[in-house]
Amino acid sequence: MNAKPFVIPRPVGALISLLPQYPPSVVFAAALNFALGRMLPKDALAPLYGRRVCLRTTDAGVVVNFTLTPNGFTACLAGRTPDLTISASAHDFLMLALRREDPDTLFFNRRLVMEGDTELGLLVKNTLDGLDLPAFDLSTLSPRRVISVLKSRLLP
Repeated sequence: MNAKPFVIPRPVGALISLLPQYPPSVVFAAALNFALGRMLPKDALAPLYGRRVCLRTTDAGVVVNFTLTPNGFTACLAGRTPDLTISASAHDFLMLALRREDPDTLFFNRRLVMEGDTELGLLVKNTLDGLDLPAFDLSTLSPRRVISVLKSRLLP
């Protein structure tokens, strides 16, 4: 059963798009490192090193730019043209994270758009598809849960 699609109202998205892009990029890169850092095979992602990737929400006005370095995912400042841009609505990105939608279905229905180095996009997609990732559970982002996990990782 698919969730009823939501759309961020245009005035809200326009307002959000005026905010600096770097802070969400830092948070997103940190989340990738936190969630996937130990699971991703380093050799499979070697072609991603130094390549700029941009995720753009078409309705929310949020844009994140990041790259992969030997130390993990790192936020990038906007300015240089990304090697790959992936665009979708906030709802479609959420459905992908929850594993309720398939990226191929969204792509062929023109709800997910890749621009730039599509070979790089396929590498990312196939690498993520090859991982046995659990569905994203929004409850893992509760403040109590996040503090508990951080405490267990930071304090011996």
